[in-house]
Amino acid sequence: MSQPSFAARYGPWALVAGGSDGLGAAFAGELAGRGVSLVLAARRPDQLQQTAAALREAHGVQVLAVPGDLGEPGAVDRIASAIGEREIGLVIANAALAPAGPFRELPAADAAAAVDLNCRAAVLLASRFLPPMAGRGHGGLVLVSSLAGLQGVANLAVYSASKAFLISLAESLWAESRAAGVDVLAACPGAVSTPGYQQAARRSAPGTSTPQQVARLTLDALGRGFRVVPGRLNRVSAVALGRLMPRRAALAVFNSATAASLHEETGPPGTGLSARLPDERAPKP
Repeated sequence: MSQPSFAARYGPWALVAGGSDGLGAAFAGELAGRGVSLVLAARRPDQLQQTAAALREAHGVQVLAVPGDLGEPGAVDRIASAIGEREIGLVIANAALAPAGPFRELPAADAAAAVDLNCRAAVLLASRFLPPMAGRGHGGLVLVSSLAGLQGVANLAVYSASKAFLISLAESLWAESRAAGVDVLAACPGAVSTPGYQQAARRSAPGTSTPQQVARLTLDALGRGFRVVPGRLNRVSAVALGRLMPRRAALAVFNSATAASLHEETGPPGTGLSARLPDERAPKP
């Protein structure tokens, strides 16, 4: 018996949260190339409409653009209302906020905003869209985490902790959902050459991937497990830091690498990720 196509298994519509540019736009482009229509949700209306128009022209798929800040109360409800009766077969939870700087100097509002967007919004997206997928017997959820979620990162305490939350959430939902035919995956990219990273980086970190590479490898990994680390060097680094080195040594290596690759005044936005991913909001110094 032949395997169903990607669009049949994860379509006909996919929701990309944080889909206006950078990694989110790369996920959208990869999905459109696989014949999946798109709902793009992001904070900047102009950029969002430009991305939607480009995808329609390039791939001939339907694209619904829904502007809004996913970190705000009621945002997921508003997105669901705009989606209406469209059948969402895949959700990419990609938008994130990375307030940089020593935690003791971080305004409480900035820390709370990061938790709201990085954690709360992901939980609400899963809560809204996973049950209908399970009822249909197919679908998928991708939670975009980071190598920064595998250990703490100095000056990115809330961000790295929120990414660890996503890894644990994905593993739990994978275990719960696989029997219902729904695939859940945590994507843990390292450095990604998004526009925000290129502006902040002094030099590219080893193993830096393009957004297109991360999107393609992540989507190819759906249904093959609960976690993917795109890129061979990043996978080797993840094994070395997580299994072969003492925890204290791994923290020192990781923190030194991220600090060396980025401007001090910007702060190390965690494994090459921009301050607001990909729907940018400037970090607080």
